[in-house]
Amino acid sequence: MIEIQGLTKSYGGTKAIENLNFSIKKGEVVGFLGPNGAGKSTTMKIITGYMAPTSGTVTVGGFDVYEQPIEVKKRIGYLPEIPPVYLDMYVADYLKFVAQIKHVPKAELAKKVDRALEKTNLGDVRTRLIGNLSKGYRQRVGIAEAIVSDPEILILDEPTVGLDPKQVSEIRSLIQTLAGEHTVILSTHILPEVQATCKRIIIINKGKIVAEDTLEELNRHVSGSSRILLKTRKGTEQSLAEMRTIAGVQACQFVSPSSYLIDVNQVDVTDQIAEYVVSKGLGLLELTPQMNNLEDIFIRLTSDS
Repeated sequence: MIEIQGLTKSYGGTKAIENLNFSIKKGEVVGFLGPNGAGKSTTMKIITGYMAPTSGTVTVGGFDVYEQPIEVKKRIGYLPEIPPVYLDMYVADYLKFVAQIKHVPKAELAKKVDRALEKTNLGDVRTRLIGNLSKGYRQRVGIAEAIVSDPEILILDEPTVGLDPKQVSEIRSLIQTLAGEHTVILSTHILPEVQATCKRIIIINKGKIVAEDTLEELNRHVSGSSRILLKTRKGTEQSLAEMRTIAGVQACQFVSPSSYLIDVNQVDVTDQIAEYVVSKGLGLLELTPQMNNLEDIFIRLTSDS
């Protein structure tokens, strides 16, 4: 659906992004992450045709962004970090105006506007001036604007900025419902949102891609080992020391009384750990594989910035 090859953007002698190469399949929900200044917004602006690259190519649905820009824009709904809404228009009227600009057939206008209002929970404010809405509601109008034409691709730059926890949960659910039906690129600093909604993650740092994979594969790449949470009815310093001698165990530490975090190499040693706990009469309560969360992975991959 989206193909990017050799994408580079320079500002004078500074390269905002350099030789980016990645593709996104139809129906994927992809998290696009990076520190401030990493090149995320630049990349998204180029994909939408808002900005020209210095070199490289971008195709959307088989159409080149700069040779066939109208065809590309028909297929994209874009929410920039600050939604460019008209404050002197009423919510429903504004969405109708946007739908007309995007060439939604006249017979489908009302249906598409109502659908966007429903999905973003804006029905109660459809007749209010956008300028009189709170920041959170304006953000939701921006999201409604992005989806009102029912585009094949949604590019969302910080879609939950300014929303309260309930609204964030609603937008998360909305993004999850779009999976498969739409191709979504989600850029946000709220990493749990990406962890909850995205199947694949691309991390960019200093204008270059430093990682691209599923969360599970990124976890393996970053840690180089696995971690197990062990809970027992009782435990001692001696049992902690003895567990470190099990083949495949790299480290073992107390988390709380009778709870341990055990780092193991790629060899599956859970059976040996369970057998040890049972043989010592420690009372096995839990033996659960653990993963780094996305925040841990993000910090490790961008820590040189």
